[in-house]
Amino acid sequence: MGKPTGFLEFTRELPSKRPVAERKKDYNEFVNRYSDTQLNQQSARCMNCGVPFCHSGCPLGNVIPEFNDAIYRKEWKEAYEILTSTNNFPEFTGRICPAPCEHACVLGINQPAVAIEEIERHIIEIAFDKGFVQPRTPNVRTGKKVAVVGSGPAGLAAAAQLNYAGHSVTVFERDDAAGGLLRYGIPDFKLEKWVIDRRIKVMEDEGVSFKYNANVGVNIKVDDILREYHAIVLTGGSTVPRDLKIPGRELNGVHYAMDFLKQQNKRNAAKDPLANAAIESNILSEHVFATDKNVVVIGGGDTGSDCVGTSNRHGAKSITQFELMPKPSSSRTPFMPWPTYPMILKTSTSHEEGADRDWAIGTKEFIGDGNGNLKGLKTVKLEWKFTEDGRPAQFVEVPGSEKEIPCELALLAMGFVHPQHVGMLKELGINLDERGNVQASEKAYQTNIQKVFTAGDMRRGQSLVVWAISEGRECARKVDEFLMGFSLLESKDMNLELAL
Repeated sequence: MGKPTGFLEFTRELPSKRPVAERKKDYNEFVNRYSDTQLNQQSARCMNCGVPFCHSGCPLGNVIPEFNDAIYRKEWKEAYEILTSTNNFPEFTGRICPAPCEHACVLGINQPAVAIEEIERHIIEIAFDKGFVQPRTPNVRTGKKVAVVGSGPAGLAAAAQLNYAGHSVTVFERDDAAGGLLRYGIPDFKLEKWVIDRRIKVMEDEGVSFKYNANVGVNIKVDDILREYHAIVLTGGSTVPRDLKIPGRELNGVHYAMDFLKQQNKRNAAKDPLANAAIESNILSEHVFATDKNVVVIGGGDTGSDCVGTSNRHGAKSITQFELMPKPSSSRTPFMPWPTYPMILKTSTSHEEGADRDWAIGTKEFIGDGNGNLKGLKTVKLEWKFTEDGRPAQFVEVPGSEKEIPCELALLAMGFVHPQHVGMLKELGINLDERGNVQASEKAYQTNIQKVFTAGDMRRGQSLVVWAISEGRECARKVDEFLMGFSLLESKDMNLELAL
């Protein structure tokens, strides 16, 4: 424990941010770093609890009190080694994780929780600054070859762990660069892409091979993968978006959120010549822009929030975000006791930049202008009925609450239903569960094909980046056991046992 009275002397303080008016002019990250004094004080707030619930709150089982203590003592390398013993990519989780560990923090019972996420980000950035992050190449190669299909956080974690185990790993990515939704889903202002490139360079130096524009089941034959590799790990994610099939869905101006976000990320990376030309010549009809439009984001989650931030940077006339569910409480209720993850109101940095938010709203119809273009939405207020334990159960439309609002760009951000079935999964003959995800046991991560494993959103459904990394690590251990009969790779259960 760094300082026994730290939680009494210091309150939670987050790093400063660039002013809203300034940061809306670009797509760069805008959260600054702590000063040395601030970082010391924030780590001092950790109480080194007898039962550290933050461990179980984190899907990775991060050893949080220990790295906080090392940071307080300014033992930077020790802190880095503790953190990376459980988390392959703290530079990702330190930027975009919703920090379930903080909601389980014991200090959070009656005070603001320890700023664990920010401390993680600082540990890894200090480690890179000081040269602690060096390629870890295995001393012995096993002669086993593993194909990882998909380079999102689950695929990258599985690839890194399997490489540490001595296997020869090749990652197949259908896009032109690694990262999955980290690269082409998360906006640059939350995660600049040099952060991903920096990590990929380390992994390449460690011996992991990456093949881009390699779409297994399309331009890469499934049979070739099955024949060449001793094991295959499917980590393609949950990529089929949930649709809103109401009248007017076919109108120009109704788009999936991820198409909108991916397009902007490609513009930022100068990998979309048509979009760049559209910007230069101000021809806004070539691609999807929010500029001077009334934008409605349908869906209240993180993807919807990312659409808000991107639309603000485009210069939208107005931005409104709808949520089907009722407005959450701003704090825990008796039905959300500590240390469970609470479903409370979340105001993101994108919301701070400007947007109207409305809850319990149903969208009834997309209204056209007679020329095939979207000009408005027909909406209705919803009245929710709750179960005895406070959960929303069902809704009815409020009579007389229908209205039309102007809208030239509607972005559907209602989540994802399952992975893409056509192509690789169909050709492999992979069994699917009742939700359309790849069927695999939670303990073995193995599909109905003996040498084919799966992890991440493709197996568990749409989830958090920290869960994807955890799944990739756990799956890698099972693949290693399958190939070698045993595994020396750490598991989350082992980490928790050691911590407790």
